[in-house]
Amino acid sequence: MTNGGPTTRATDSLRARTPASTPVSMPAPPGDFRAATRPPVGLDPRALRDALAVAGRACDAARAEILPRYRKTTVETKQDGSPVTIADREAERAIRRVIGEAFPDDAILGEEFGATDSPARRRWVVDPIDGTIAFTRGIPLFTTIVALLYDGEPVVGMIDLPAVGDRIGGFSGGGVFRGDERLAVSTTERLADALVCHGDLFCFDRAGLRGLHERMARAIPKLRGYTDAFGHLLVLSGAADAMVDCDLNPWDAAATRVLAVEAGGVCWMREREGGKKLDLVFGNRSIVGEIGLLY
Repeated sequence: MTNGGPTTRATDSLRARTPASTPVSMPAPPGDFRAATRPPVGLDPRALRDALAVAGRACDAARAEILPRYRKTTVETKQDGSPVTIADREAERAIRRVIGEAFPDDAILGEEFGATDSPARRRWVVDPIDGTIAFTRGIPLFTTIVALLYDGEPVVGMIDLPAVGDRIGGFSGGGVFRGDERLAVSTTERLADALVCHGDLFCFDRAGLRGLHERMARAIPKLRGYTDAFGHLLVLSGAADAMVDCDLNPWDAAATRVLAVEAGGVCWMREREGGKKLDLVFGNRSIVGEIGLLY
């Protein structure tokens, strides 16, 4: 496969070529959560590296649509009550164009334009602006999220902070990087010392986890509301120790599911509403394990 070039062998090139990773001890998730793992069969790192490069070009194209409209756009309201702007739509169009040119046989699911009608085993999942509320209020902590799934499991992920100029990405078996710097989750061992991020309280309510939030507030001195994928990036880069993020859409969670494992951490996931909503707990193993005891 050539980097960024169309191919009809993209699916075949992701099949097993490298041995599966050796299992590492990790805390057991509570209740109906399950732990994200690397795919059980090794995947061709060249194909994954090519896909990661395309994700980077897609984020570049999205930035070109987003930044000129930052603090200069009007807000609309979607049927579900969430905000949307022309920047969301144009950024997703740009991302779809880049991916479509590189991998015309791949399926795409995006927040603004839904899913393409394709049976492909490779599916890209895209959120052009995660944190549209931040974007519309002039807060520079919104992100672009691009992930590639193979047979439903994330294998490539990228989180881009356009207004800050920060970006992390990685793929299954290849680690997580910010430029040339390899990233890892933190090594904090005690919940009392941890910086833990969380999403909005009403999302805990929707997930039936208000009690967990209350117990976290009592047990964690440094519990911070760093929401959306900005909080995810903090955890995946080791700046924060863990995050509990509830009531997510598939495009909100896909990149983090692969990047958390590749950064040496753990990611617990619970699916609701037939997979339309997800609840995540992720970060370094010690702190995620202690949060699990609060359930």
